Amino acid sequence: MATVEQKKHYGVFGNPISHSKSPTIHTLFAKQTQQQLQYDAFCIEIDQFNSSVSEFFTNNGGGLNVTVPFKEAAFQLADHLTDRASQAGAVNTLWHDQQGKLWGDNTDGVGLVRDIQKNHNYSLQDKRILVIGAGGAVRGVMAPLLEATPQSITVANRTHEKAELLASLFQTFGSVTAQKLSSLASLVQSDGPFDLVVNGTAASLAGELPPLPESLIGPDTWTYDMMYGPTLTVFNQWAKDAGGCVQLDGLGMLVEQAAESFYCWRGIRPDTQPVIRQLLCEMQGT
Repeated sequence: MATVEQKKHYGVFGNPISHSKSPTIHTLFAKQTQQQLQYDAFCIEIDQFNSSVSEFFTNNGGGLNVTVPFKEAAFQLADHLTDRASQAGAVNTLWHDQQGKLWGDNTDGVGLVRDIQKNHNYSLQDKRILVIGAGGAVRGVMAPLLEATPQSITVANRTHEKAELLASLFQTFGSVTAQKLSSLASLVQSDGPFDLVVNGTAASLAGELPPLPESLIGPDTWTYDMMYGPTLTVFNQWAKDAGGCVQLDGLGMLVEQAAESFYCWRGIRPDTQPVIRQLLCEMQGT
């Protein structure tokens, strides 16, 4: 883990970045844990990521978060990768070790699993899970999901080849299969509704919904949208209307992945619950 150093500068690199809640989250973490640090958001030009990382760490940088579109670039830049970063093929957390080597980690998957299991007391063990999407966000959470020992994970995507590739990458971790979105209805006919359906696409941000059969959702089905907002996302509203049991969004995942990054840098794990509650109140204007 990263060496605990005082009065360091931390931040998040992205483009765009003005919407980021990371400065608020990490400032709250620092106050809660009595850590002296500064955390800012930086909009980085697409072709200046590597040089910007170097400059940041030269100027008293203690650690960086990395978001869209730089997670793959951070993966390539890091001198050393944690196992979960290697599995994810992307990095969202960077720091230097005592030898000056750049380490890369990916905390997205552990953030998702902790939010589901710890914050919402929903065990993933022996569950049948459907994951919609096969992009970088999904790849980043597959290994931690499988480490929670579900019965199976089905990956469904508009482009079947992408789903098949993703499934093949993680077959050694557990039972993973790929399906076309158009074949989900027949799958449900034979096996019944899923226990948990995770939306790993960004469709909710545009108010859109993947073409999904309502039969995916049963009265005991939980849904999790990795996107979030002040009200139910389009995906979660669809699941609720279809008779689903519980609908969760990605706000808790955001805070949990940030807490894991904070732990990588500072060696202290903050309490996420009050931060989640504060963000939710701010988003809802209460």
